[in-house]
Amino acid sequence: MEQFLQILPQCLLDGLTLGVVYAIVALGYTMVYGVLELINFAHSEIFMVGAFAGTEVLLYLQTYGYLTGIPAPVALILALMVAMLLSGGMGVLMERIAYRPLRNAPRLVPLISAIGVSFFLQDAVRLVEGLWKNAFYLTAPSIFPTSVQISANLRFPVKSMVVMFSAVVMMLGLHIFVTRTKWGKAIRAVAQDRETSSLMSINVNRVISLTFFIGAALGGAAGTLFACQYSLIHPYVGFILGIKAFTAAVLGGIGSIPGAMAGGILLGVLESLGAAGLGIATNGAMGAEYKDVFAFVILIFVLILKPSGLFGEETREKV
Repeated sequence: MEQFLQILPQCLLDGLTLGVVYAIVALGYTMVYGVLELINFAHSEIFMVGAFAGTEVLLYLQTYGYLTGIPAPVALILALMVAMLLSGGMGVLMERIAYRPLRNAPRLVPLISAIGVSFFLQDAVRLVEGLWKNAFYLTAPSIFPTSVQISANLRFPVKSMVVMFSAVVMMLGLHIFVTRTKWGKAIRAVAQDRETSSLMSINVNRVISLTFFIGAALGGAAGTLFACQYSLIHPYVGFILGIKAFTAAVLGGIGSIPGAMAGGILLGVLESLGAAGLGIATNGAMGAEYKDVFAFVILIFVLILKPSGLFGEETREKV
């Protein structure tokens, strides 16, 4: 127990850093589900595309010497802007081609379409990167290499500060947009009743496209932040992380924006604490390699005990 208490502050910090990434990706899942009641499993690959786009921008700046001439925050903002625009545009294109024609089809059909889009994006990125660089594993430049030693048991990397600050800004910005703006009210109206919204002069197709753009842009930004934090990325990096972010959305209550934020942060902290505690509790027999099990164990318990999630509302169908 004493050993666990010594590493607890660092585990909490690492868990918060990972949790905010889960939260941003989970927002994409929950926004699309709230409007269309569709689980967009291709969202994990949108995250991956954003990671590659942001990393390529940073590598370009590094190759031509710009990375040393401009402040690191400016370089990160440029990478985030490119990643968000590319990912957002891809989300709109995905909705228009793969989902809109199937909007009135049985729910299983768009789900299969989402899985097909996911595989397509994985192979497309692998092909493009392979032809361009003869490799599809990228290492993001370290633009925030320093850290702050707060105590003997707690070291706070600057890149973790940047990731958490950026994530909080994006989550607050999304909350303000959804609750205070005209388009945000339109998104909430379409999520509540699509048919009635169309009768109230709301362009439902445009609102759905905007929802996909925002969710995908956030996913792309999360990919860039993930690359800055953990450096190594590849075309399949979004698979496990996407499943965990989906678990976070279910944990918080699928369709609830505050729930996705809370679920992501909670899942990241629990995973970090579990990965550290396993090795101590089992005397080294089980280590951090079993941390992925936590996401699925938590998902099972949530589905059994509270299927609507921590912040979700139970819905009753009228008969």
